Parts: sequence; structure tokens; C-alpha cells
Amino acid sequence: MRLAYFDCFSGVSGDMCLGALISAGWPAAELEALPGRLRLEGVTVRSEIARRGPFAATRVSVRVERDQPHRHLRHVVAMLDAAEIPAAVRDQASAVFGRLAAAEAEVHGSTPEKVHFHEVGAADALVDVVGTLEGLAALSVERVYASPPRLGGGSVESAHGPIPVPAPATVHLLRGAPVELGPVPFELTTPTGAALLATLVSDWGAPPAFRLERSGTGAGSRDLGERPNVLRVLIGESAGSSIARRRVAVLETALDDENPQVVGALVPRLLAAGALDAMVVPSVMKKGRPGVWLIVIAPAEAADTFAAQILTETSSLGVRLRFDERYELGRRIEQVATPFGAIALKVAALPAGGERAVPEFESVRAASERTGQPLREIAEAALAAWRSRAGGP
Repeated sequence: MRLAYFDCFSGVSGDMCLGALISAGWPAAELEALPGRLRLEGVTVRSEIARRGPFAATRVSVRVERDQPHRHLRHVVAMLDAAEIPAAVRDQASAVFGRLAAAEAEVHGSTPEKVHFHEVGAADALVDVVGTLEGLAALSVERVYASPPRLGGGSVESAHGPIPVPAPATVHLLRGAPVELGPVPFELTTPTGAALLATLVSDWGAPPAFRLERSGTGAGSRDLGERPNVLRVLIGESAGSSIARRRVAVLETALDDENPQVVGALVPRLLAAGALDAMVVPSVMKKGRPGVWLIVIAPAEAADTFAAQILTETSSLGVRLRFDERYELGRRIEQVATPFGAIALKVAALPAGGERAVPEFESVRAASERTGQPLREIAEAALAAWRSRAGGP
């Protein structure tokens, strides 16, 4: 299993993630082409070497030459749907922005749908989030670990005026994660950086033993003098089993007085907000009433956020919560060429050796709609192409 470890001794931000991944070997040209694939007009990306304390680090800056609109979550998701990016990256990016929207909504006493993305929703945040996800995928990273991020202190200007550091959204996003305040009166961890970590990190603290293959150093925008304002990423191959164990939150509620259309619409919203899985099971409730059993599996640190979303968006008066552990196979996303175009597959490493691939349905469906060919035929072609490339039968 290929993993990445983010060393957040000076916090984390979206541009620091980009710089670290370019420093680790992701071609800068791929990032520079990203605004075009996101259809962001008047936006360019530049990377250069910057000195931060004793480190020569990669500094990434996103330049916006024209005003960008304030965007709601639906606008961001629509942009991601229209962008020329892999389906897996699109899904992860939607989850990151879903977390940001939920955090901002909680801070302002609103709902994720009504939140305006100000700083976090601007063009640079779209580049930061999608670029980080694409960079990790390009470097074949399957699992992410991180040290407890340092948050900083003092205050920072925002669209709402001066706010304390850590920013309220950052606090909500990192609930359940180990953090360190200070040690300087500046913002070290931004909401975008916090949302990326909250979505990607499997475990906080030291990763399992791994063979170090690459490393990269990304520079923060502020030079803190003797204290190096950098983010390091270490990338390598795990020396252990392909089976990982992860602590998750399981949230459940039974509904016998809710419109089924509401429940049906809620499931994809939960997934977009970062739920690991969500399902609805038909059931018979008290007094013989037909109902549904809503089950959501989420990262352990996000239990409160998903409980609040369920209680807000359904008729439920209570959500049951327990914490379980689950085994997970290491996985990655691969693209293969087929007669119907490029198709994404999820490739899992099996415990006894070897790999298993499953075509990503959204990628198959997009190809089917584009070509008019049956879904099964496209999926079989993708598997055949993957087996041929992997040297299988």
C-alpha cells in the first residue's frame, strides 16, 4: 500500500499541499493546466522555489486576474461535475467542499445550501482542493496520515471582519483530531487545509512502517523568519499488510413519518459531505407502520457533524451512535484506455497478494451516455484493458 505522511509542524494550507506534492515529483505543468480544466477564467498558477528558514521549498501561488463570484455549494459541485478531472477526484473534491459548507453553516447558524463560499470558495480554493487530490492520485497515494497540525494564534481578516485564530470553521473541521495551538500569532492551518486533512487522513500520528521513496516541501505564503513555515510530505510503500484497520462512527435512526423523497435525496448529500457509506433499509416500525432505517458510516471525528445533518434534514428526534472498527483494503484509482474512451477503475490490493479492479460506475455511465453503448460492454472493456496492462489473463 502506498501512503503519504503530512508533517504539519507549521500547519497546513491548500497551497502548501500543492507545493509539497510538486516538490515530491508531481509535474508542475499538470497543476498549471488545472484552471483550464476547471473552466476558471482569468486564473493562472505559478510555482517557484522560496526560502523558508533553512528550507528551500516550493511555493505555489494562484493568481486571479478578475473578480470571482461568491459561490454556493451547488455552484461548486456543478463546476466539479463539468470539469475535466477523474471521477474519483471529483467525488473527493465534492466531499471536501461539503465539509467546508457544513462547517461554515454551523459557524453562522445557517445550512450548507445557504452558505456563501467566500475565501474558501474562491478560485484559489478550487485549485488547491482539486490540485491536491490530483497530485496524490498522480503519485499513486492510497492512504494518508498526518501529524497533529499546529493551528497558530492571534486573529486574521475575513469577509466577515477580524476573526480569531484558529478560524471557527477550522475548529469545527478538526473536531476529534489532535491539534496544537500556537506557537506564533499567525494563522498556520487554514479552513481549506483543515478540510483536506479531515477528508483524507486515515489516522493522526505516526504512520505504519514504510519504505520512504519520495519527499516534498511546500512553502507557506508567510515567511516566519527563523521558524520555517513549510509543510513536508513523505511518500512510500507500506511494509505491512494491505489490510488496514480504521475507527469509524456508525449513526442510525429509524423514520416512519418522513417523505421517502427527502430520505432519497439525503443519501447522496451525506456522501458528498464525506460519509464513507450511507444506506436506507425498509423496516416495519411500531404499530405496524412501514418505515426506513437510515444508516450512515462516517469518519470517527465527524460523528457530530453528520448527526447534526441528519437531525436537521429529517424528522428524526434522535440519532444512535456507536464507534466500530473496520478493515479496509489499500486502493488506488487507475485510468485505462478503451474503444469508448478513458475509464477509471478502483484497484484494491488483496491480502494474499495480487489486485482486484472494479470499474468506477460514474466513469462507465459517462462513457455510455457519450457513446450510446451498453454499460456492461464498457465495464468489460475497461476490465480487459486493465488485465492486459497488468499482465493478467
